[in-house]
Amino acid sequence: MKKLQEKDLKYVWHPCSQMKDYEKFPPIVIEKGKGVFLEDIEGKKYLDAVSSWWVNLFGHSNQRISDALYNQANSLEHVIFANFTHKPAIELCERIVSLTPDRLQKVFFGDNGSSAIEIALKLSFQYHQQIGKTKKTRFVNISDAYHGETIGALSMGDVDLYSKVYKPILLDSEKVDGPDCFRCKYNKERNTCNAECFINMEEKIKQIHQEVSAIIIEPLVQCAAGMKIYSPKYLVKLRELCDKYDINMIADEIAVGFGRTGKMFACEHADISPDIMCLSKGLTAGYMPLSLVLMSNKIYDAFYDEYDTMKAFLHSHSYSGNPLGCSIAVETLNIFEDEDVINKNKIKSEYLRNKVESVLKEIPNVGEYRQIGMIGAIELVKDKNTKEPIDYEKRVGYNIYQKALKKGVLLRALGNIVYFMPPYVITEEEIDFMVDVAKDSIIEYFNENKL
Repeated sequence: MKKLQEKDLKYVWHPCSQMKDYEKFPPIVIEKGKGVFLEDIEGKKYLDAVSSWWVNLFGHSNQRISDALYNQANSLEHVIFANFTHKPAIELCERIVSLTPDRLQKVFFGDNGSSAIEIALKLSFQYHQQIGKTKKTRFVNISDAYHGETIGALSMGDVDLYSKVYKPILLDSEKVDGPDCFRCKYNKERNTCNAECFINMEEKIKQIHQEVSAIIIEPLVQCAAGMKIYSPKYLVKLRELCDKYDINMIADEIAVGFGRTGKMFACEHADISPDIMCLSKGLTAGYMPLSLVLMSNKIYDAFYDEYDTMKAFLHSHSYSGNPLGCSIAVETLNIFEDEDVINKNKIKSEYLRNKVESVLKEIPNVGEYRQIGMIGAIELVKDKNTKEPIDYEKRVGYNIYQKALKKGVLLRALGNIVYFMPPYVITEEEIDFMVDVAKDSIIEYFNENKL
């Protein structure tokens, strides 16, 4: 292991990392994976409690998906997607349109989540230009948003950890205070929430609606912000507001799509359809990069014209519509259907909730446990009564992550939030192990550090 770690640190720059940390905590060299477990080259196993950055749905080395990839690779690995097409792309688009909300009828391909956001922003901007509403050039997002790390996507975010250093080169977007249910200033009785905080969005859009091309939002869960969960009523109100002022609603379902929230897509909880929806991560169950951007016929039709009018959407990726990724995505949808995944997850999510809540009384400094579907999050605070957060510099999550790894669980926290987003194939016994390790690691940290 040590020699490979030394080579890694000589050549590799890892994402979302301060590389100096690796001097004391070098990268673990993973050799293989099966189900919810990863195994390093020395044979130690780690339960993947975060689905390897939220992408893995059906476990590592899933035989059905591996077979789909193998069969496609022996037939067609790639073909230029301009003026050419292939069966996997056609089937994927047909299937995804049948599953997503009714307003979404056309599909555009990207390579990853950030590229999907870039596509969505460009589509919305160009759409308004082509229908004569040339003043609609601005975008609106909500506080604590995260939409990716390319320039356009980063401009729509509000997590300083990722964006602060780049602010001089980011696009000018309008940020509106969004839902913060844990520390809500509008309604202390969360069980009667009517998304009172939406007044912030409503007032801002009244002032600037003539300039707004789109409002972009992560439906129901702001993941990178710490798995912040909010009411579907917010989405209902947002859909009504966008309709009123002819503003495109962009739903970033990259992290929350494909069953994570208990429904196939998070927008279904509010029974609304966005104008544009971005999908990635679980789309290929952790196997290959691929993203989709779905839009309404209303938007698509604005680009449909004779070529010399230059109304075409001139955006492309070399691997657009890659047959390997498309075949995997089709098989992913087959597994959802064949194995009744959504309904089975309801049972697992309830088991997870009961398990976590049963051990919360043993954990100091728990401000809240929140869960929706197969996403659960423990927020750690200085004081339960005041909800005062722990200083970010304490690196609580990072320290708990290290302790959990030593105990056999990959539990990559978000600041002061320890969260669970495991592959759907996890068993009740494995849920017990995952939660117990999280509990023990948190208790161990607080015993060592009196905060």
